[in-house]
Formats: sequence, structure tokens, C-alpha cells
Amino acid sequence: MPEDREQNQDKFMIEKIKQRPINRRRLIRQTLITASMAVIFGLIACFTFLILEPVISNRLYPEEEPEAIIFPEEQEEMLPEEMLEEYIQTSPSPSPEPEESEEPESVELSEEQIQTILDRVVLDLGDYQQLYSVLGDYVEQLKQYMVVVTGTKSDTDWFANVYESTSESSGTIIGNNGKELLILTDYTSVKKAERLTVTFYNGTQAQAQMMQYHADSNLAVLSISLNLLSADMVENDLHIAELGSSLQKDMTGSPVIAMGSPMGSSGSVGYGMITSSDNQVSLTDVNFKLLTTDIYGSQSAAGVLFNMRGQVIGFITTGKTGSDMRNMVSAYGVSDLKEMITRLTKGNKIPYLGITGVDVPEEANEEFQVPYGAYVREVSMDSPAMLAGIQSGDVIVGIDEQTVTRMSDYTAYLVKSNPGDELTLRIMRQSQGEYKEMTFEIVVGEAG
Repeated sequence: MPEDREQNQDKFMIEKIKQRPINRRRLIRQTLITASMAVIFGLIACFTFLILEPVISNRLYPEEEPEAIIFPEEQEEMLPEEMLEEYIQTSPSPSPEPEESEEPESVELSEEQIQTILDRVVLDLGDYQQLYSVLGDYVEQLKQYMVVVTGTKSDTDWFANVYESTSESSGTIIGNNGKELLILTDYTSVKKAERLTVTFYNGTQAQAQMMQYHADSNLAVLSISLNLLSADMVENDLHIAELGSSLQKDMTGSPVIAMGSPMGSSGSVGYGMITSSDNQVSLTDVNFKLLTTDIYGSQSAAGVLFNMRGQVIGFITTGKTGSDMRNMVSAYGVSDLKEMITRLTKGNKIPYLGITGVDVPEEANEEFQVPYGAYVREVSMDSPAMLAGIQSGDVIVGIDEQTVTRMSDYTAYLVKSNPGDELTLRIMRQSQGEYKEMTFEIVVGEAG
């Protein structure tokens, strides 16, 4: 009996501990809640960092804004005889001097005497060699302003093999804003490039970025960070080209040098003179003076025209002359480009309305009573001007408070506006044999 009682007590004291069953639903719910909170916390942290990082960086490491490059506005240059006439009218009369101090009168030569002197001058081969030697030295100086722009693009052949294709064009150094070096080049050769490499005249190479472009005029501005160039080159070996003037009333006969790739290959050069400066090229929202030369070049010519003072006076273009002058180098006058280049160097888009126009000639005004202004020859499809209701044959006589008497007035006002601005255009439209004024509100777009 005692033994049975002890065995029963032992059985009573034995306990079996069982594990609590796992609640899978609760575990999954807690895991999802934890993961969701982690994701939310990460998003909040990223959002906070994105907002505060620029503020903190600007306070700890303030950056100076790049200097704006502004080309001064020009006035039409006076002819030498006009300058002489103005000088004579404004200069005071010289006071009489004592007779003993008077110099002997200068001897005037007749045309026959001058021709006789010129006939005695005989040029030999050495003189021509010296002349071209001087031009060669001048070209070496101009090369400091020029660069070669190489665009690289990856492509795939028929067998899915990846290869790289390159294209070369010329560029001109036009500015330094304190942070970047600015290069003006033609847009066609760089628009599809994935990587841009600029080679300077001394062989130095640097990677460039597309800053801004204007496809209609084929202009593009590239930027090179000054940090990519050596300090010695930045201080002593960077030469910025000066933009001259193409507003002279008659530039015909002026000697010029074509630099860049006027013959179709980088580094080629052409000597010649301007044969015509009276023609204009009508593009969308702007007209350019066209400078034609007697330089026989390539139909794919590019680069710039320099005058004899080392100034850029034209940006070479192609396809703007007649079929009989297809290979003659021609260029846009640089004065018409300055405001546009200024915007491109700031990275700003060119404002766009979509109007192609010309000046109203005096004959049309007198004979047909067409009012002076910008005559609309064409309106681009789906452009802001077309959507607002502007039509071919309209004459623009005002923008906002500005009076428009010719196409250049319209362009000068438009190029200083910004995409998104609302402009009020006053136009004269012919109706029942007479012109009546109408007003249109147009939102400025962006040129591609």
C-alpha cells in the first residue's frame, strides 16, 4: 500500500510542458506592419533629405552664380563719308595761327600721276609669298579661338554587334561665365551624339555637355566645366573670340577668312571677300542677313567668318543660296544672332510664336496701302500664332505697347520674352478692300 501511494504521488508530480501553438495570421500581420513602417520611414527620410540637402549644401558650401554673358546691342555703322560729314559739322573751326608757323600746303596728285606711280610698282613671286605668309600667320592666331567637336554615338549593326560612330564639326569659343567655358557650334552635327569631346588648338581634350540649342538656325551652345581644364590653361591659354558687327550698310568687297570646316573637313581654311550682304533669310520668327562670299567650299561647310580685325562677323550656313552658288560659302550675319546666342549661353529656350514674315516694301505701302509692319507670309502648323488665329497676309503693327514697323522690331521684342508669357499682338487684316485692326492674345511657346 505505501508503495502504491508513492507511485501515485510520483505520477501526480509529473508535468508535461507543451509549446503554445504559433498564430500564423498574427505573425504575418506583425511582419507586414513592421515592413510597412520601415518603408514609410525610409520614404519620409528620403523626402526630408531631398528637401533639406540643397539648403544645407548651399549654406555650408555656397556656390556663386555663373556670370551672364551679354553681347551689347549694336547700332548701324556709318559709312566713312557720313562720319566725315558729321565730324566737319560738329568740329569747331580751327583758330588762325601765325604765318610763320604755317606748314607748307600738301601737294595734290592728279589721277594720271597716281596711276603713273602705281604702274612703276611691280610685284614678283616673293611679294606674293610674303603676302600669303602673313595670312598664314594670321590664321595661326585665329586657330586659338577654334575647337574641334567630336560627337560619339553607340549603334547596333545587323548582327546585333554594338559599335560606335563619330562625327566631327568645328566650334568657336565665345565665353567664360566663371564656371564653364562656352562653345558655339552647329546643332546638326551634335544633336544625336551621346558623348561630346572638345579638342582645343593645343591638343587638350575635355568632355562637353549640350547647354541649349535652336534647331531652326542650326545653333548650339556647349559647356565645358572649368574644373576639367588645368589651372594654367584656364589662366593663360584660353582665347575667347570677339563677336564683331554685320550691320554695316555695305560690306561688299570686305576681305574675310573662313575658319572651322569650310571645305568640309575640320581645320580647313578659306580666303576671300564678301560678294553680297543685301539678301535676307526668313526663318520662323526671325530674319537673318546673309553674307555671301567668293570662297569655294563644301556643301556641308561649317564654321565662322573672321574679318581682318580678328572678329567673328558670320556663322557659316548651307543651302541658303541659289543652285548656281551652291558651293560658295555663305554665313548668317552675327549681329542678328547676338541676342539669340545670349539666351543660349544662359541655357534658356528661344521664345516661339511660329510666324515667318518680311518687311512691307515702300511700293506696297504706296500702291496698295499695305500698312508698315511685319507682313506675315506663313504661319507654322499648330504654332501659338496659328492657334490664336493669326493668318497669312496679316500685318503685325504692334506687340503689347511696342510699335512694329518692320520684321526686326517684332523679332527684337519677341526674343526678350520668355516661354509662357502672354503677348498682345495688334495686326491689320484686309477686309472688303481695306485694312482693319484686330487684337490677339498669344501665349509664347518654346522653339525646338
